[in-house]
Amino acid sequence: MFSENTLQISRCFLAVLGTQIFLYHEDRIPRSSAVLVVSNHRSFLDPVLLTATIGRPIRFACHHYMGQVPLMREMVTTFGAFPLSEPKHRQQHFFAQATALLQAREMVGVFPEGAEPMLKSTAASKMGKFERGFAHLAMRAPVEDLVVLPVAIASYQEQSIRSRVPLKLLSLFDPSEPLFNQTGSHPLIIYQRTNVLIGRPFWITPTMQQRYQGKEAKKVVTELTEYCHGEIAHLLSRGCV
Repeated sequence: MFSENTLQISRCFLAVLGTQIFLYHEDRIPRSSAVLVVSNHRSFLDPVLLTATIGRPIRFACHHYMGQVPLMREMVTTFGAFPLSEPKHRQQHFFAQATALLQAREMVGVFPEGAEPMLKSTAASKMGKFERGFAHLAMRAPVEDLVVLPVAIASYQEQSIRSRVPLKLLSLFDPSEPLFNQTGSHPLIIYQRTNVLIGRPFWITPTMQQRYQGKEAKKVVTELTEYCHGEIAHLLSRGCV
């Protein structure tokens, strides 16, 4: 299992920034099962914040370019992230890495909105469309007692800093990412006060996994994706006030 030092590093990092965190519905966090954490995403702090708050090391899938940029690569791996492969092998790499971690009873974290929220400022109460890769993972992974845990990061006091790194410069490290063809620079959201609200766990049963075949597979994946999106949206409406 990934080093428990990750927890201490995460908490110290947030303390240095002066970030105050308020956790709600902590009793919903499974303590022994394999857990797939699904969360909204607006800040580079989100993986650190969730690890420090939930109290277990979380292995996050992060963008390919983060594994290519010097210093950034060392930082994200220190916090337990695993950079994804280039687009040609990305999905296969994600499934293989995440499945192995879940089978080892570790927590795996995903941000189904992808990289776009990181590249432009959005309202704290808003979410983008969810990609469905995490739902396919949950149905395919041969893991007993797997739980999908929706979590909302609801910031109500924050600071936005405009990075001096142009987005086009990042394309040198990952030319396959179309988002890096935009003008401007990478916004950095630093939370000052934020609520972390734990949603109702979604248990993946053998019956559900048996339905994951043929035409029924799309329906099952849609149900799980919409459940997580709806649960997080509901929590955000309560937490961003």
